Amino acid sequence: MLPPADSLAPEWLSVPEDANDLADRVWPASATRDAEGVLVIAGVSAAELARDHGTPVLVLDEDEVRARARAFRTAFDRAAAEHGTTAQVYYAGKAFLSTTVARWVVDEGLRIDVCTGGELAVALAAGVAPASLGFHGNNKSTAELERAVEVGVGTVVVDSAIEIERLAAITARTGAVQRVLVRVVSGVHAETHDFLATAHEDQKFGFPVGDAADAVARIRELPGLDFAGLHCHIGSQIFGVAGFRESASRVLELHAALLEGGPVPQLNLGGGFGIAYTRVDDPTPIAQLAGEIVEAVAEGCAARGIPVPALSFEPGRAIVGTAGVTLYEVGTTKDVTVSSGAVRRYVSVDGGMSDNARTALYGAQFSARLASRAGGGEPQLSRVVGKHCESGDVVVDHEYLPADLVPGDLLAVPATGAYCASLSSNYNHVPRPPIVAVRDGRARVIVRGETIDDLLARDAGIDGAHAPEGDQ
Repeated sequence: MLPPADSLAPEWLSVPEDANDLADRVWPASATRDAEGVLVIAGVSAAELARDHGTPVLVLDEDEVRARARAFRTAFDRAAAEHGTTAQVYYAGKAFLSTTVARWVVDEGLRIDVCTGGELAVALAAGVAPASLGFHGNNKSTAELERAVEVGVGTVVVDSAIEIERLAAITARTGAVQRVLVRVVSGVHAETHDFLATAHEDQKFGFPVGDAADAVARIRELPGLDFAGLHCHIGSQIFGVAGFRESASRVLELHAALLEGGPVPQLNLGGGFGIAYTRVDDPTPIAQLAGEIVEAVAEGCAARGIPVPALSFEPGRAIVGTAGVTLYEVGTTKDVTVSSGAVRRYVSVDGGMSDNARTALYGAQFSARLASRAGGGEPQLSRVVGKHCESGDVVVDHEYLPADLVPGDLLAVPATGAYCASLSSNYNHVPRPPIVAVRDGRARVIVRGETIDDLLARDAGIDGAHAPEGDQ
């Protein structure tokens, strides 16, 4: 008989019938358990991964990334074709970018969106054609813009009047012509965490709708800038299409007005499509997303008597998020009784907010499962925490784990492919973990883990610690 739901558990978290199950949509499609109950991803066991690469380790299922990239490209291609237009899909590199992942998504027909000089450098190092890159960012430096123009980045998404003039000066000096989109704040409030909502008025990105026409007019005056269209992104980790439909409608109003002054060939509606982090999350299927969003644009254009522009989209999390699983080793467990008499088990692992800051930053919810064996006993309400000197160092806030969990067990946290490695740090001087790709029973390191020596190598005071000032 299952134990009653613990009073400390949130309403959405139910007691599982089996604390070893792997919930659909949360884990990579390849995730299974072997005869001994060990977690296996793409044919590689968690025990083997921990033995060969240590813990923590971020495991990335290559076929999951490729399949989801391919699904987005196919879905938007088909939806666009049904309404007489075309679609481009950019992988949002901020979710996670390495040269290997860049090559995977390009292989599957995607372009890549970068938002810093560093991300641009990674994409170029991967051999990605500059013309297939989009460059975002609210504060691109002159050096970053110069590099973008120099290598021939396909599209720069301009974010301010200052950036327009900065870019115009570069093109005037070099004789180049740079294609640009204007980022617009549609005012649609996405149902997501405040830090993830990017289309409300009081925030740092883009031009308010009322100011965008002036920005476009200025761009059209400048011979070195080629106005390609509008861009709008409403946020991240969004389920459903209502926000996208409303945002598209508002931006199309501006789009139609701008057509009176010249062509507006492209409309980029950004990304932000959500994924399942827990079994109660219900993300909208990719084909449905594409079909309904493109249909909304087509309807909006028909109502205004204008042609459907070429469309672009920028999924990141929805491509790489579910492909990632982080493995940890359990260090300690501790049962804590609160004033109500309820008990929560604290499970400490050998990573934490340095490799997954999302829980601390956004109150993000994750799942967890025992990975080195099948657990026994009744499911016990647990909180997975890290090793850092912060009470907010939580990896998984609420989860039911097997009662017989002990130090030395491996714990797996799924859906960590997006914004975990990207947001990682060396807090408390903890080295960042390796990233290992798995496919067809084989594993390979695609980003090397850091060592203590790597951390010390950046400390300029070590070699010359006792040298007199001025001699260093």
